[in-house]
Amino acid sequence: MQGEVMSWFDTLKDYPQIETLLAFIALIAIAALANWLVKHILVRGFYNILKRMGGSEKKDFGVIKRLSNIVPALIISSSIGLVPGLPTALVTVIKNVAGGFIILTIALALGAVLEIVNLLYMRRRDAHLKPIKGYIQVIKIIIYAIASILIIATLIDRSPLILLSGLGAMAAVLMLIFQDTLLSLVASVQISSGDMIRVGDWIEMPQLNADGDVIDIALHTVKIQNWDKTITTIPTKRFISDSFKNWRGMQESGGRRIKRSLFIDQHSIHFLSEDELEHLKRFNLLDGYFDDKIDELNKWNEVHVKSSDGNTLDSRKLTNIGSFRAYIEHYIRNNPGIHQEGMTLMVRQLSPTPEGLPIEIYCFTKSTAWTVFEGIQSDIFDHLLAIAPEFNLRVYQAPSGYDMREMGKHLLSKQSSN
Repeated sequence: MQGEVMSWFDTLKDYPQIETLLAFIALIAIAALANWLVKHILVRGFYNILKRMGGSEKKDFGVIKRLSNIVPALIISSSIGLVPGLPTALVTVIKNVAGGFIILTIALALGAVLEIVNLLYMRRRDAHLKPIKGYIQVIKIIIYAIASILIIATLIDRSPLILLSGLGAMAAVLMLIFQDTLLSLVASVQISSGDMIRVGDWIEMPQLNADGDVIDIALHTVKIQNWDKTITTIPTKRFISDSFKNWRGMQESGGRRIKRSLFIDQHSIHFLSEDELEHLKRFNLLDGYFDDKIDELNKWNEVHVKSSDGNTLDSRKLTNIGSFRAYIEHYIRNNPGIHQEGMTLMVRQLSPTPEGLPIEIYCFTKSTAWTVFEGIQSDIFDHLLAIAPEFNLRVYQAPSGYDMREMGKHLLSKQSSN
């Protein structure tokens, strides 16, 4: 049997091309067999152990599978020289291609390892405060850049130092090509060091139509999910060059500001009559207010008004607008949804406008949730709009078509009666 085999090999020597072809096929078959053994035995065995430990195949991002591809490439690279009859140039090309493939596989595996690092980091409770995704992307770019240089050097069978020496002259071109990447990297460092934005922050950038929560911070872009569920993608460098509003301070303070005005028709403002005063004393919220205020005004009139009865035109008197302002403040201070201490609470009168006299409410709700805040604010102004007529005050409203129609009816009826 052994003699027959030796005779068969001797016969092949008479046909060098067939010998080369069969040897090359045998090498490919050995490499394929090694690839199959690694992927179907070793890799699957590793995944079975990982599952028993409570892990998952998806958690390694294909690191093991990528590294397993190195085995057949190593076999081809180290054994291609043993194939008889192959030209030296072809052997060199195959070795270089196999070497380049190995470098590419290692680079992709390192990129997958970095993804695992980012995934493990994001499991930390404070990971959203300072995400490292941008830095991971920078490291991946560096790895892929180095891998590209090494692959090119391997394919052309030259030292990578030769390529690196030429990069000095190309520095200006590379800076121009990677301008956005460099600017984004600087912006990412400034954003992270200054704690300017975090994942989950409410960001408002009207100039870019962005108003919502930050859902992702990467090297080049920041994704914001707007309140209408659309997603706005903003270049990272814009957060350094443009102004934006971060509502995190409001959310962390535990209070959200109400700053809204009620416009009063100035023609309805007047001094209180005795009947109006008696009517307003029925408000429980103003219990004791009028007595204290009247005492204050009487003392002032006694000192500054030269009249025995204090009934001159320039004497101080109670007004319906002042009483209404006092009622609003008492009403807000008794609202359980409003911060009573530690945050500003006031009711003030602003400068008169063509739309009326603004009475501004400035306070903070205890809840920062949007829906709760809007509910508290709406309840306050619902009540004030309804209670204003009790003070004989009219809320300003521009004349509408209905007002004009009613005025026309009134004029027609007046003319017909005359």
